[in-house]
Amino acid sequence: MAKKIPLIRKTSITFFWVSLTLMLLSTLGLYYYLRILLQGEVEEELRSTEARIESSFLDNGNMYQLPPMVEIQKVTVMGKEILKDTVIYDPSQDEMEEFRELSTFSTLEGETYMITVRALVVESDSILMAVVISYLIIIFLVFVSLFYLNRSRNQKIWYPFFHNLRQMKQFSITSESNISLLDSEILEFSELKSEITLLTNKVRSDYRNLKQYTEDVSHEMQTPLAIIQAKIENVINSDFDLEEGQFEQLTSIQKDIQRLSQMTKRLTLLTKIENSQFGNVEPLDIAKLMEDTVLDFSEISSNAVVLDVSHAIVVPMDPYLANILCNNLVSNAIKYSEGENAILVKSGPREIAISNSGHQALKQPEQLYDRFYREADGAKATGLGLALVKRICDLYGFEVTYRYLEGRHVFTVDFGL
Repeated sequence: MAKKIPLIRKTSITFFWVSLTLMLLSTLGLYYYLRILLQGEVEEELRSTEARIESSFLDNGNMYQLPPMVEIQKVTVMGKEILKDTVIYDPSQDEMEEFRELSTFSTLEGETYMITVRALVVESDSILMAVVISYLIIIFLVFVSLFYLNRSRNQKIWYPFFHNLRQMKQFSITSESNISLLDSEILEFSELKSEITLLTNKVRSDYRNLKQYTEDVSHEMQTPLAIIQAKIENVINSDFDLEEGQFEQLTSIQKDIQRLSQMTKRLTLLTKIENSQFGNVEPLDIAKLMEDTVLDFSEISSNAVVLDVSHAIVVPMDPYLANILCNNLVSNAIKYSEGENAILVKSGPREIAISNSGHQALKQPEQLYDRFYREADGAKATGLGLALVKRICDLYGFEVTYRYLEGRHVFTVDFGL
């Protein structure tokens, strides 16, 4: 997945590269334009000098020379005009200098002359570089000013959006406090704010209705289930002569009713955990609580449990939820253990690990904590036990992990001490 970039940084980077490219292109364009312009001016000056020399000779009969700027010599044959750059020795500077040179041929009073006039190129190059550097400095200052002005302006324009985004990240359907959103003069941001308000209100309303429905259904189901359970027990314990098949059917119905009753209680418990309705927090020794839980299960399970809880793990949590956590971890290990192999429970300085035997690792361990997750067709569903474990750990900031090690399924709860 590509790395995500904040909006302001992205727009600033785009502005930076576009502006830098335009600045470089405009500098190159200015350089070559001024170079052509200056060359044209130099050539115009050379031609003007050549014309003044001819005019002076016709008026006064004098042909003056000023090497290396002006040189005149008689020739026998007329040639073509020559315009070029050349490097010659300049006695005044005592060094080689670059000149722009114009050589023309003229017939004056019956004589043919080659008139050569030159102009220093160094001065035009210096002027050109001075102009280009000045332009670069000005453009750079304008670029920096616009860059920070654009960045600060974007931050101001986008502030309501970023503020509302932070509020959305902090939004919780279980909280009764209203979400604080900012309006904006930007039409789209204002419409977004209105839609977010409508959406959050709708979500909260639906959540409250669903929560109330779940609680009502769970509560209302308990009474008829208890009545059915009592009537079945009365039939089983009565003096009626029940056939073996009828007795088995009634016993099966009784177990299904118990399972349904437990399921509704666990669903209600999940809802209460997600609503943070357990505020009775006190320090508890989870290792000791796990030991007591194992002793209770040993009376009703044929699986041996090997205990190694020499480390005390004291954490602040609700006693009821602590019992649920330990009970579900142990019952899950017993339920899914292969045969009657031993269950291993071990405590460390900050974690408890419980393991049971298994033929192979789970294919999708990340879905273990989903409600009623089934690894494959025909396999046992996980029910709500591990989902409750995960919700309790999330509530208190614990971390529950699964791994398959040496033929055993290992669940570890790290209490972050």
